[in-house]
Amino acid sequence: MEYALAALGVLGIFAIIRMLLGPTIWDRLLTFNQLSSKVVVAIVFYGILTRQGFILDIAIVYTLFSFISSVFIARFVRDRGEI
Repeated sequence: MEYALAALGVLGIFAIIRMLLGPTIWDRLLTFNQLSSKVVVAIVFYGILTRQGFILDIAIVYTLFSFISSVFIARFVRDRGEI
């Protein structure tokens, strides 16, 4: 399980690099979603390792915020910055 967390960390670093180098905003948004998924999986792994159930609730809330922020960013980009 610890190796899985380390692998997620390495993949997260690659995702951050891809987010910074992405040629279009849509690539960056897709990478943001991918990175958010990795963070949720890491939170769930941590909750399983420490046997603390409330951490899974934190993962659910983080997933909700990640989804909402992705939708708002996509709509903002689609409308070309007009609120």
